[in-house]
Amino acid sequence: MNVVTRLASEIRLMMRRPERLQFAALCYRRTDENSRVEILLITSRGTGRWVIPKGWPMNGKLAHAVAEREAYEEAGVKGKAEVKPLGTYSYKKGMDSGLEIPCKVQVHALKVSGFANNYKEKGQREMAWFSCEDAALRVMEPELKEMILAFETRPASHDDI
Repeated sequence: MNVVTRLASEIRLMMRRPERLQFAALCYRRTDENSRVEILLITSRGTGRWVIPKGWPMNGKLAHAVAEREAYEEAGVKGKAEVKPLGTYSYKKGMDSGLEIPCKVQVHALKVSGFANNYKEKGQREMAWFSCEDAALRVMEPELKEMILAFETRPASHDDI
């Protein structure tokens, strides 16, 4: 590696912004007596790609409460998010200015108990239920794909936690 390339690489590392934390809800339901799991995905408002509801921390709210709030605001989802996170994934959030912000997303499972008729972002996104396999195929982030696939084999006994 020549000196200029190495220097450019080191400058990029020094200028790299730390990851910003977000909280998300992996909204799910069980469809039948076989306890088949379905995952609710929504489209992002900017790119239209399939995502899960997520947002920035809120003053005075715990992570799982933020996940619940985001699911309600973005998809009208009613339900309780689990306190213990399923895991995290990383992605780059595109901003209106063209900048990309590195984000780490802490994901909380949320069993859907119903939907609101009116909610903040109604009509701004598409929503659809998918099998875990189909949901994993539709999201872009590799760590989120793995989390969704692993969720399919999670025992139904966790639903009451």
